[in-house]
Amino acid sequence: QVQLVESGGGLVEPGGSLRLACTASRVSFRLGLYIMHWYRQVPGKNREFVGSISTIPSGNSENYSDSVRGRFRISRNNELNTVYLQMNSLKPEDTAVYYCNNGDQIWGQGIQVTVAS
Repeated sequence: QVQLVESGGGLVEPGGSLRLACTASRVSFRLGLYIMHWYRQVPGKNREFVGSISTIPSGNSENYSDSVRGRFRISRNNELNTVYLQMNSLKPEDTAVYYCNNGDQIWGQGIQVTVAS
């Protein structure tokens, strides 16, 4: 069973930046063929959609929630089979566990992002 693996989380001060990465546990599972999503979740709340990027054949169009639009950016490196979430101008309310998803049943284990002074 293929899994997605997130990396790059951690602690950052308000106004700072982080870049999360999402790769597949199996190289043959090509992320470029999937609409890749990022979600986030804080304890006691539902998982929240952050953004998505369409497949490479569809042109890699991006979609973002209102809460992150203009600050976050999703991109791909097809050679590395990796999807990124670049997070800029981070706010304390961005603190959450972030997950990548292939638009279907496959999720990462989640990675903590904490924005605090």
